[in-house]
Amino acid sequence: MPKPSRPDYRQHLELETPEHVMLDYEIAGVGSRTLAAVADWSILTVLIVMAVLGLALWRGLSSWLFAIQMVVVYAIVWGYYTGFEAFRRGQTPGKRWLGIRVIRDTGGGITFSDAAARNLLLPVDLIGLIGIILIAVHSKGKRLGDMVAGTVVVRDQPVQLRAAPISPPGVASAEVELGTPELSDPDFQLLRGFIARAPSLPDPVRDRFAAQLMERFAPAHPVRAASDVAFLGELHAAELARRRGRFGARASANSGRSVAERLVARKGARWREFEGLADRVTTQGLDALTADELPDFAARYREVAADLARARTYGADPTALGQLERLVAAGHSALYRVERHTWQRMWQLLFRDCPAAIVESWRYVVLAFLVFALPAVGGYALLRDRPSLAAELIPDTMLERAEAGAAREARGQGYVQVSRDQRPVMATAIIVNNVHVAFNCFAFGILFGVGSLVALAYNGLALGAVSGYFANVGLLGYLWTFVLGHGALELFSIWVAGAAGFLLGRALIAPGALPRKDALVLAGRRAMRMIGAVIVLLAVAGTIEGFVSSSRLPLAGRVAVSGGSVLLLVLYLLNGSRAARREQ
Repeated sequence: MPKPSRPDYRQHLELETPEHVMLDYEIAGVGSRTLAAVADWSILTVLIVMAVLGLALWRGLSSWLFAIQMVVVYAIVWGYYTGFEAFRRGQTPGKRWLGIRVIRDTGGGITFSDAAARNLLLPVDLIGLIGIILIAVHSKGKRLGDMVAGTVVVRDQPVQLRAAPISPPGVASAEVELGTPELSDPDFQLLRGFIARAPSLPDPVRDRFAAQLMERFAPAHPVRAASDVAFLGELHAAELARRRGRFGARASANSGRSVAERLVARKGARWREFEGLADRVTTQGLDALTADELPDFAARYREVAADLARARTYGADPTALGQLERLVAAGHSALYRVERHTWQRMWQLLFRDCPAAIVESWRYVVLAFLVFALPAVGGYALLRDRPSLAAELIPDTMLERAEAGAAREARGQGYVQVSRDQRPVMATAIIVNNVHVAFNCFAFGILFGVGSLVALAYNGLALGAVSGYFANVGLLGYLWTFVLGHGALELFSIWVAGAAGFLLGRALIAPGALPRKDALVLAGRRAMRMIGAVIVLLAVAGTIEGFVSSSRLPLAGRVAVSGGSVLLLVLYLLNGSRAARREQ
């Protein structure tokens, strides 16, 4: 009676490739993902400390260098996970150490947009350990970021394909033709397992195993090499050659297992060649292949996929199946990757696809504007009507600036005015802060849109209340002269970020004809293009605020800069509108 198999409590993701071959991935659990996160956070902490120390050392030398260092620190914080996952096959150093990686739900490699989406949601996942709880209870181990990006984290601990480390002296495997195989399938599997693992074993352990195997094989081979290990290597090479030969399938009455063994023996070299190509492609992309290698790679991928199907049919051993599944997964990920990381593609994404996403989502942008503008009008009216509420609604910093405003205006100074050498630092700090605000405004939209709504309404109320207070003390023009240059781009960017968050909320609340999970993924992809536009616009707005708004430029010049920024925004959106119409 066959021994009952032990139940498998691990989560699995089964995917069918276009070649109708099933790939079985084991989903990474809470433990491995938490350990990977701890490793990554440790590395990230070291990088941040090094960057901060660099800030301290370079600060007195040049404001430009200090500004660059600020950008580097921010890029490390926000770009570590996104950069590694997008450009290193879905693996950060921590994930690589734990043997896990991020892939798309379809089995393909993740794109930059996917990596950015799943990591921009990380602040929400960290609230109350929401992410860890979801990983533990979700059928595919997904946190909020994975749901939005359409990704899943799987185990990736491949067994390397190995050639036999020991060969019969002076005899090439292609020259050995000794008839039918002499060893039974179980004996050959046992021998092959030893040969594959022998190089990694300590010498005493390897010799002990070799001696035990000799008790099994020695009686049939009275003449043999002096060393047990050398003899087993010769025996394996000779048996492998027999199974590759024309009589290899006659062993064991042509059983399915024998056919599988012959397949492994004959095709092992081809699989190793494909592994070399797959490693190049997965690290460097398909552009790493020459014009001749590209069709060869596709043909070899189809060949290996067919070999995997045959190996499963004939019941090959789990090691061989694991090797083939890894190769087919690597080839599938490379060939069916939807995004190529080229400068031309990045340019098209930022200046065509991103504004097109804003145009396509104009209703959400209008909604975000209203959610911002109505509280702003209310806050302004409230402070004009009840000035006594200023101490309760307005930060102390703004109250102090209003008190000092009259004296500064009398001296001909603006709301914010810094020296020329400090403007690069100010511009960089403004860009970093505004991008951070926009990211959070988008990310908290995953809370059914409520997070984005609250962020927009709060910022609108604050701006309106501050404007009302400055109007009460006769300094409204003083305040808005500063805001004039950069305000159009900055405010529009916040509205777009909120609109992106509303897209996520709408997908959760009213997904329409699509399943909720699919609607969320599609909304997340459009939202990420909108966030790309936000980054571009905020970079321009922060530059204007740091170099123009904080300078002594007269009002006419500020009006001209503001008009230019609005014209830039209109042209940017028109370019997106043309792209959107072409896609319809």
